[in-house]
Amino acid sequence: MPLETRIYQKENNISFLKLLKASLKDVYGSRFLAKQLTIRDIKARYRQSYFGFLWAFIMPLTTAFIWVFLNGTGTVKLSDTGIPYPVYAFSGTLIWSIITGAINAPLSSTKSAKGIMSKINFPKEALILSGIYKLLFDSSIKIVVLLAFVIIYGVGFHWSLLWFPVALLGVILFGVTIGLFITPLGMLYNDISKLITMGLGFVMYVTPVVYAIPKTGLMKTIMSYNPLTALILTSRDVVVGTTTGFFNYFIIIGLLCIPLLFFGLVFYRISIPVIVERA
Repeated sequence: MPLETRIYQKENNISFLKLLKASLKDVYGSRFLAKQLTIRDIKARYRQSYFGFLWAFIMPLTTAFIWVFLNGTGTVKLSDTGIPYPVYAFSGTLIWSIITGAINAPLSSTKSAKGIMSKINFPKEALILSGIYKLLFDSSIKIVVLLAFVIIYGVGFHWSLLWFPVALLGVILFGVTIGLFITPLGMLYNDISKLITMGLGFVMYVTPVVYAIPKTGLMKTIMSYNPLTALILTSRDVVVGTTTGFFNYFIIIGLLCIPLLFFGLVFYRISIPVIVERA
């Protein structure tokens, strides 16, 4: 019986669609692994923490209280927001923390598994999914606190609140998409994480997180075109039952993020094994 001869050679023309299909297949197939990684990381995060799950919303709550204090004492004069300012400030900082968490999720999950990636062969997409699971866990705690604010300050429940999961999905989709393109660079250079933190700190002040969009001026123009404005305002609108006119912009951003997410998955799939091999 003649032996089969098989020749292996480098393939330079790998199809984008094949890579995307393989990536999506690994995302679906690694659900259990991602769940186990999530449970491990959450337990490790809070094992030696006295405040435990409170850390999930202490930072946005603290930031909101600072701005409420500054506004209440007249130190900073802010324009009318149309709803009780504590609800406006906390909803803004909470949604902002979810956005920043979504941007950092792929990088933080991939970095935390850097040691095992070089020793064990497993679908790297599990790390992306694990980052999203952890983000959803933290976000669920924050949402409960936000609903408490809505009740305490008399805003009440609105039917639009049922759309909040959809708005939250758009926020996470936007953040994770950006995070996928940032992750390979962040794995190579630690400076990337610091630059992201510094950059997001600046962007927060050109986004209506703790104050409304000015009626006129340069800041109004910058905020109106800022895609994060649509994410923040639309998510806040469905919680408090208001309308700020950014819903269409929100939909456009969501639709644009879908193909970019696919490109990000392929970019992640190609680059991460190369970076791990070099390390």
